[in-house]
Amino acid sequence: MKESVRKVVLAYSGGLDTSVILKWLQETYGCEVVAFAADLGQGEELEAARLKAQSLGAGAIFIEDLREEFVRDFVFPMFRANALYEGAYLLGTAIARPLIAKRQIAIARLVGADAVAHGATGKGNDQVRFELAYSALAPDLKVIAPWRLWDLSSRAALLDYAQKHRIPIAKDKLGEAPFSVDANLLHVSTEGKALEDPWQEPPEHIFSRTAAPESAPDRPLRIEIAFEKGDPIAVDGERLSPASLLARLNALGGEHGIGRVDLVENRFVGMKSRGVYETPGGTLLQAAHRAVESLCLDRGAQHLKDELMPRYAELVYNGFWFAPERLMLQAAIDKSQENVEGVARLKLYKGGVTLAGRKSAKSLYSQEHVTFEEDSVYDQSDAEGFIRLNALRLRLAAKRG
Repeated sequence: MKESVRKVVLAYSGGLDTSVILKWLQETYGCEVVAFAADLGQGEELEAARLKAQSLGAGAIFIEDLREEFVRDFVFPMFRANALYEGAYLLGTAIARPLIAKRQIAIARLVGADAVAHGATGKGNDQVRFELAYSALAPDLKVIAPWRLWDLSSRAALLDYAQKHRIPIAKDKLGEAPFSVDANLLHVSTEGKALEDPWQEPPEHIFSRTAAPESAPDRPLRIEIAFEKGDPIAVDGERLSPASLLARLNALGGEHGIGRVDLVENRFVGMKSRGVYETPGGTLLQAAHRAVESLCLDRGAQHLKDELMPRYAELVYNGFWFAPERLMLQAAIDKSQENVEGVARLKLYKGGVTLAGRKSAKSLYSQEHVTFEEDSVYDQSDAEGFIRLNALRLRLAAKRG
């Protein structure tokens, strides 16, 4: 039996899917639909989405610039952890969903809605990410996931519905989409259709944020990224806001073809999928952050942090941003970053990023201790007892035979 819904806030992009969903919600539930679009730096003109939502009879329309909050409160905390999912994915889509859900809930409270809705399909991770966030922040609200409810099971069905209900669709959107794209200030992801065969090389035309490495500049570029308490604060000595800093690194890394990843990953819902990602600024940030950490972190803290990282990354990927275990891990990670301060110099060249230097006023690196020349601070004979104690269990096991 269909639930009664009075007012619903829809996570809206202005594309075919969410435009159809807006009208479908009105028709199916007879309710008022409030459209919410988040500017996370996807590079699209959202004013067109506003006009389309108005034409479809949205009760209210919220378009919010969340770029600074996105980078400051979601991307940067995740990068303090050096989070990589399955050794390669910098989690650009996954980290955006909790912020969208958070603002969607806030708008629902503001307008007195009793439901929220999203356009994620029943096969993907995003439905889980949105709904876990809703559950953590507003378990009292109803959740509508049209892709799990309606009978519009194909793009042709969506287009037919749009035409019947006079939903405007751009002419270049009428054909079959060759792939699906998601973008924000951290990354661009491309998947589906033409990319579903993992044996086939991605066609060059799918890349929008990075130059082909072979056509990147023939001379390397050296840049410096400064950090305080684990967060980047400046590029080449210029202090920038979080969103401006990431945008700057995207431009620099993209020009040099840095940040492309072609990955077959394990979705939370159980299937494998192939995605192609462009994360130029994030790739530079991770290399620089680890470089400064290598100077500033104690060995035990650094190794423990590396052990925690895969678990942290999995939590973000699976949608548990607001879960207590992610918050616990974040507290430990943030504690480790108190003295992560310094500058990393990177060399960018034809798709690759290499470390060209690092320095820190809070460095634990002691040239006096590690030198191969004569020193007065390290007694090499101390190592004999250290080795004997660590070898004791091995000697005892060997005697047992």
